Amino acid sequence: MRSGICWTLNKRKLTGRPYSRYELFLEDEKQQLRPLPERRFEIRYQSFATVMQNGHVQLSRDKNYYSVPYQYIKKKIKILYTSSTVEIYYKYNRIAMHRRNYKPYVYTTITEHLASTHQFVAGWSAARFIDWANSIDTAVGEYILQIIDSRNHPEQAYKSCLGILNFEKKVGRERLINACKRALDFKIYSFKTVQKILENNLDQMIDPEKEEKEQELPDHGNIRGKQYYH
Repeated sequence: MRSGICWTLNKRKLTGRPYSRYELFLEDEKQQLRPLPERRFEIRYQSFATVMQNGHVQLSRDKNYYSVPYQYIKKKIKILYTSSTVEIYYKYNRIAMHRRNYKPYVYTTITEHLASTHQFVAGWSAARFIDWANSIDTAVGEYILQIIDSRNHPEQAYKSCLGILNFEKKVGRERLINACKRALDFKIYSFKTVQKILENNLDQMIDPEKEEKEQELPDHGNIRGKQYYH
């Protein structure tokens, strides 16, 4: 009903004018109109972050991570994001664009963004770290499994796992194994725990008889077991 009234008014001649509003629109305004955009307008939000050493930035609102070209590591960047996309800018230049992922603690990675020494990051997974740890020793595998299992999300543990496993290069396999055995005794599961054990040489105080015994995971309903991650 209302649209019919509007149409009638628009077609009516203006007072003292030989034309109507509709005729004026056709003559002066219609040709200035542009097609509507194909996509519906989305509100853009803004965030700031520093590119981490692994070539990713965190979108703090979702608690997840997006890759940028490795040349921007340690640079401060701006993130513009909508309900569907995440755009990353450095000094007004867009350096990366991703589809927004709402799942927390997930890495969204474009492999080409990563330097050759960092491209393994794209393959981070619980199974990868557990297999790597078990290739060193079952005690290391148990400790890495406990770290992953103690987090609400496995992805939260990846940095700690990587740091612990890299101790093999720094202190040697035997010391890392003993440190993980010691940490299992403490029942404290973190990178800092292993680091402190090594710094204080507590790994060298392992009981020789206990060292020979095979350690097994405790029977606990909250422990998923390594098969869960394969």
